[in-house]
Amino acid sequence: MTHTLPSARTSIRFAAGAAALATAVALAGCSGAPADDRTTLTFFSWSNEETMTPVIEAFEEENPDIRIEFSSAPPVAEYISTLQNRLGSNTAADVFLIAAENKTNLIEGGFVEDLSDEPFMDVASEFNTATYAGPGGEAYGLSISSWASGILYNEDLLAEHGYDEFPTDWDSFVEMLTTLKSAGVVPFLESWQGFPTSLGSAVGLANFEQGGDVDAQIFAGESTFEDLWTDPLTPWDELIADGVLSPDMVGLTGDQVRDEFVGGRVAMITTGPWDVGTIREANPDINFTFAGVPQEGGEPFFTGAASPGYAINTAAKEPEAAKKFLEFLASEDGVRIFQEQTNDMTTTSNYTPTIDESLEVPFQALLDGKFYLPMISWPKYQDALYTELVAQIQLMAQGQATPADVGAALDAKLAQESGE
Repeated sequence: MTHTLPSARTSIRFAAGAAALATAVALAGCSGAPADDRTTLTFFSWSNEETMTPVIEAFEEENPDIRIEFSSAPPVAEYISTLQNRLGSNTAADVFLIAAENKTNLIEGGFVEDLSDEPFMDVASEFNTATYAGPGGEAYGLSISSWASGILYNEDLLAEHGYDEFPTDWDSFVEMLTTLKSAGVVPFLESWQGFPTSLGSAVGLANFEQGGDVDAQIFAGESTFEDLWTDPLTPWDELIADGVLSPDMVGLTGDQVRDEFVGGRVAMITTGPWDVGTIREANPDINFTFAGVPQEGGEPFFTGAASPGYAINTAAKEPEAAKKFLEFLASEDGVRIFQEQTNDMTTTSNYTPTIDESLEVPFQALLDGKFYLPMISWPKYQDALYTELVAQIQLMAQGQATPADVGAALDAKLAQESGE
């Protein structure tokens, strides 16, 4: 097919027509519906529009002089890179999320307001506030919930193959994976496009058993990533090498993994409270519950942390409206609506959540402190170390790196970032 460029006369006619149309629309706007003269507050999140719309609508109803302009990007890497680009171009929203992976950059870069003196911070738990605190204890994020992710399993599918109880020790877990695979069932799926729950729980237990402060020792030069990470990663590396688990997990998104579970095509996945509502809605007949990730020589463990906090941009165009929005998010109604939408384990003092029955085990893990997320424990360089970590575990899954290589690469990245 041949494409012909428009003639100059045609272009001029089109431009004139477009100008006339624009003028007509502008005049119609002046004489038609009244202009929206509310204050516009911009808000950027990694929760999607479906999740946040009820929260936003409730806020706007309570604050009729403010409208929220919402945008989102999926976690973690895409959200962080989008936010960084917007901060660099001075187009970032008035309110955005501060997460484990970018908290140091946001705080040290002066991009987020100190919220220490704001009354709405009083309802947040000390643990959540400390997670997004500055070096002097300043509060930079309003975090209203915590999460723990573990293994979500299809009770009926496991029962069909003789498993009425979920195994708690590693050898029994591996035996179950192997049995299911031999029977033609996909035993386990997980997205390795980010940091996977399986590895986080394994490293978390190793850290827990060594006193819980190994990351601090690493940054102080008293230990290494290779020392901490090699042993916990080895059993998972062996499962992939033996063909029990597929290296194709590096190409799966979290949504794809969830959809396979909803369709009954996989017995187990790793996820957290954020997927519970979606799974129940998509397949009301599926019976599922959570378990901790079994470990070699130890009790099941979870990956988890304080949820991202809501931060106010130091360059916010509407700082007072931003404070009103955070005040609403921290209110009893705000926390309730958010919790009902997300199934998150809210931790504020003004609201007691009703925990979905499937989440009782991970909720208890939060209470017992049996959860871990390295990006929270790393005192700095979270973004650079996280990027290196994800790249290395993907290489490990594809047989191009050993567990020791993963730790050694993190040590090298830490030395590079600290200028050693």
